[in-house]
Amino acid sequence: MTEPRAERPRVTISDPQVMRALAHPARLAITEHLSSIEAGATATECAEIVGLSPSATSYHLRELAKAGLVEPAPTRGDARERVWRTVSPSWTVEAGRAATPEVVAAERALVEAWLARDLERSREWLRRAPDEPAEWYEASRLADSQLLLTADELRELNEAVDRLLEPYRKRSRADPPPLARTVSVNYKALPLD
Repeated sequence: MTEPRAERPRVTISDPQVMRALAHPARLAITEHLSSIEAGATATECAEIVGLSPSATSYHLRELAKAGLVEPAPTRGDARERVWRTVSPSWTVEAGRAATPEVVAAERALVEAWLARDLERSREWLRRAPDEPAEWYEASRLADSQLLLTADELRELNEAVDRLLEPYRKRSRADPPPLARTVSVNYKALPLD
């Protein structure tokens, strides 16, 4: 059983080495999985999520640990089993306005890896949507809305969306209804030219 611990606030990643360590599809999937569960997981359990061998997944976990994004968790009673957990359930990337070209390139690589993964999820949904139950097909949504906002209004909107999503987060939802499924909600709020 894992030890209870106070949740760390969102981690801001500004180090280009950490950004590069995370800019890999398997590592993004591993950190997402570990962020969604409180108890942590082994390399074998993570391997099922990312579709790699346990040894390859173990390598990625060690690289994530070197970057400070995951850490060993208390064992579940079997000392031979190595359990991993995230250091924080959420993170954000911020190169900063005065970032060096190295930092900007690392941030771009990480964001592009994240966007590619998200695009593949959308494509996967489109492939399987016709076979989904009608209630899930009708409840799903791909949408784009263009809003007219000031920077302050955009901050308020972002905070309101965060508050709206909070009760449904997989990691902290204690007693979800029996038919609940994991749903990816991708939210971008980016000024257009």
